[in-house]
Amino acid sequence: MQEKLDIGIVIPCYNEEQNFLHTRYRSFLETNSNTVICFVNDGSTDHTLNILTNLGKEFANHVVILNLKTNSGKAEAVRQGIHHLNNLHSLNKIGFIDADLAVSLEESIQIAALIQDPIVMAFGSRISKVGSHIDRQFHRFIIGRFIATIISNILDLKVYDTQCGCKFFSLEESKELFKKPFITKWLFDVELFFRMQKSYGKQDYQYKMYEAPLKRWVDRGDSKVKFSYGFKVFFDLLSIRNAYKK
Repeated sequence: MQEKLDIGIVIPCYNEEQNFLHTRYRSFLETNSNTVICFVNDGSTDHTLNILTNLGKEFANHVVILNLKTNSGKAEAVRQGIHHLNNLHSLNKIGFIDADLAVSLEESIQIAALIQDPIVMAFGSRISKVGSHIDRQFHRFIIGRFIATIISNILDLKVYDTQCGCKFFSLEESKELFKKPFITKWLFDVELFFRMQKSYGKQDYQYKMYEAPLKRWVDRGDSKVKFSYGFKVFFDLLSIRNAYKK
């Protein structure tokens, strides 16, 4: 008898053919029978879809493939994936991580386990501390902290690492937070926090969240975000502030 599915993981994929971690995905799927992974092929132009389809055939009960014919960006790919999983399964917790597994599948499950009343949103935080292994490319770290500082000052969000690509939600919260399209393609994480504020109030929303220091994070390959986007970050943040301050 198949164990009841409890956790859903959405993984957006764009041109992952050369970097797809076949062994790590198979190892996880063979030992986690209460989890389903939704791979969202975000308009890839290589053979990513074939790779995902083959994995789906091998683990038919635990892998779902959503194919977007055109590239929509991470925000919309994740949103569509969460909607797709919610339409197919009744899950208790659902979230997303990156295809390069900078956060391992195993640790993402530990983050999901933190969702217990009153916590409805749990997310990883790339804080270097004793006992952790946070391996970040220097330029990514500098850009990340620069963006985090702007976010803290402009948007007044008291979150250390808004952009960590490992976030999980309760079933009902996933339906609410991902109901509408996001304003930006790459800063949708920031919008999630504003949507939490709107749902629970600026004073109380933080008590509904858990920011968990990661045990391990390893940057792999190049970011899908173009360097030139750095010049647009400020304006995107202003757009977010203006939209959610209304």
